[in-house]
Amino acid sequence: MSKYNYPNTIPFYKFLSKASSIAKNPIPFHNKWFNEAGDTFSIKSPFYGYIVLTRDADITKHMLQKNHKAYNKSKIQTTYLSKYVGYGLLTSSGDYWLKQRRLIQPAFHKEKIRNLVSIINKAIETQVNAIETKKEAVDLYSLMNELAFEVVAKSLFNFSAEEDTLKRLQFIIEKLQLFIIKELRLPYKKLWYSLKGEIRYHMKLVKESRAIINNIVEKRRVSKENHDDLLDMLLHAQYENGSTMTNDQLIDEILILFVAGHETTANALTFTLKLLAKNKVILNKVEEEVKHVNSQNLSPLQQISKLNYTKCCIEESLRLYPPAWITDRVNIVDDKIKEYNLKKGTILGASIYELHRNKKYWDNPDDFKPERFFEDNRKQIMPYYMPFGAGPRLCIGNNFAMYEMILAVKSIVEKFDITSNSDAIKINPLITLKPVDVKINFTLKES
Repeated sequence: MSKYNYPNTIPFYKFLSKASSIAKNPIPFHNKWFNEAGDTFSIKSPFYGYIVLTRDADITKHMLQKNHKAYNKSKIQTTYLSKYVGYGLLTSSGDYWLKQRRLIQPAFHKEKIRNLVSIINKAIETQVNAIETKKEAVDLYSLMNELAFEVVAKSLFNFSAEEDTLKRLQFIIEKLQLFIIKELRLPYKKLWYSLKGEIRYHMKLVKESRAIINNIVEKRRVSKENHDDLLDMLLHAQYENGSTMTNDQLIDEILILFVAGHETTANALTFTLKLLAKNKVILNKVEEEVKHVNSQNLSPLQQISKLNYTKCCIEESLRLYPPAWITDRVNIVDDKIKEYNLKKGTILGASIYELHRNKKYWDNPDDFKPERFFEDNRKQIMPYYMPFGAGPRLCIGNNFAMYEMILAVKSIVEKFDITSNSDAIKINPLITLKPVDVKINFTLKES
């Protein structure tokens, strides 16, 4: 008898028969199978062996935190993703990842990010002031995508990159993200993509994006000016032996920061503003808080610490629509989790989206209730809340993202009345959880 045992298995033919629908949106299928088979189930794939999917908090924490040394990121991230976005913090594993994390972590300490707040705030205000009021509803994601890209670009490069150059970089990064998804979801079409020249075209874009960033890095290296941005911090970060990153390493990390830092925030802001626009009572509370904070003549950094209810709204939005909606690992040794004995090489996926809506952990999980995150309730819910991951690989930019989102929501609700004609929120789970066709109306507030 095998010494290995797995959670309830969903037959592979069920997966295969729905493959194209699953490729478009796996979430309804995950939900159906969780409800049928329990909070953890497995599929035995002829391509990958056993794949285990869970929405159980203990199993997720075991993999990401308690026994994280027994797990590496899967090839999906370390091989397929790194081909396009470089071998940086998001895509590396093992000793190299640890070395890079230790090197880069200080640049993202709260103190360092606080120094960036004025750059972040200025970029947000420029973008918000450029929003035009129209009679018809506008596509919210494209506005937030623009805003988030500008914030990352200015925080990384401050004043050292031309607008046209950044626009081109934005175009390339979005093209690459869309193609990565096609390759990951439909691996059996790889030969077809190759014959059509799609892989060659996208690898050319990779080369161009690296050349753009290399040019910015080279200019900064010869410049004697101090910019107080992330690029300065990354250039001066030293390993234990006193050496610094090469241009290639810098490009890897900067590409990852663009990919991980702008789209996730754009998604989260879109969902948050849509939820506020369709929940008037909650929006009014945010507006009152913003008005109160504005009356106190505080710096942007001081404002962030006072906008507590606004922060709770963002956290609740991240619970309902976590941009990093799923995460995976592969065990590099045999491992026992709860009653399961998993063979080395098992792919383990944790659906953060489903975990955040699991009735076992959350009351009325589909409702938007920011008060869940009031101080008195936090201790009870935080073990089940993982929008930025958990354990040593917790998202390095979590403080940066929260500061940016609080300031962006504040800036928008103080200038505009936001309304929405429809309650529906459609999603597209790509590498990140993307909002689809989210429209809201912006009307200038009467001063």
